[in-house]
Amino acid sequence: MLFDGPDDSPHTLVLAHGAGGGMRTAFLTAVARGVGERGIRVVRFEFPYMQAKRRASDRQPVLLQAWRDVAAELGGGERLVIGGKSMGGRMASMVADELHVRGLVCLGYPFHPPGAPEKTRTEHLAALRTPTLILQGTRDPFGTRDDVAGYTLSPAITIDWLEDGDHSFKPRASSGFTERQHLQRSIEAITTFVMAPK
Repeated sequence: MLFDGPDDSPHTLVLAHGAGGGMRTAFLTAVARGVGERGIRVVRFEFPYMQAKRRASDRQPVLLQAWRDVAAELGGGERLVIGGKSMGGRMASMVADELHVRGLVCLGYPFHPPGAPEKTRTEHLAALRTPTLILQGTRDPFGTRDDVAGYTLSPAITIDWLEDGDHSFKPRASSGFTERQHLQRSIEAITTFVMAPK
């Protein structure tokens, strides 16, 4: 595990990585450090396949159990906000209600595989009870604003759209936005969400 922010913070955010990169990616590091600097304890961890340096992801039951184990190691879900990048956030969303966590933060939710919008990964999101913040680029190939507009999502879910952002929130230069701006906005949104009473 990697830790950012004060050890004695009353707020703890736990983040898992996406399918293709571990907990030390530039994206996850920037988010974790930024949120940590705002007074929140941020914990990053890796799924078993990433720890073992295997290319292929673990199967879903193993990924979900990893979340259960991490939550238990950190003292139980009631005081935690969990989430992560892409797959890590998706797996967190599948155990959030079960673990009774305070909240859920998804950084680029993989609503469907790129190029296959008919293969949605949203069924469980309709009944999700955990307060949820999804940060999503408007041109994310895993779910654009137009794609998501047609989904049935729980009223517990709030989506914060990052204009022209891709799956890692990076916009095109012609958009007038920068990657740094989107990361800073995301860090501020996460901080506000984690600190808000649930």
